[in-house]
Amino acid sequence: MSLINEYRNTEEAIKELQERLKSLSTDDRLKKELEFDQKLRALMGEYNKSLRDVIALLDPNYGKQVAKQAGTGKRSPRAIKVYKNPNTGEVVETKGGNHKTLKAWKEKWGAEAVQSWLQK
Repeated sequence: MSLINEYRNTEEAIKELQERLKSLSTDDRLKKELEFDQKLRALMGEYNKSLRDVIALLDPNYGKQVAKQAGTGKRSPRAIKVYKNPNTGEVVETKGGNHKTLKAWKEKWGAEAVQSWLQK
């Protein structure tokens, strides 16, 4: 893309964003949310509380939910992928993409070609 095209596209994007900002600034819902945010932060400051304190007060199970979502740290085992090189007939079985032969194939024939050799 030429520099002038990039400049024009950027200029157009800025105009669109300015229009979006103008329409948002007149939206009553945004004004109410901003007012709520301002009052909440003032109240938190008055009582020396953080967002975490407020969340813990409103939803005591939140920390437990986050911990459950994070999981126990165990991952499910990766599936074995089998690649067959149509040029040499060589077969590679791997669980990840960090295989020496696969890397060599990708350098020689390209990543897309090697990916197409994946057996189903």
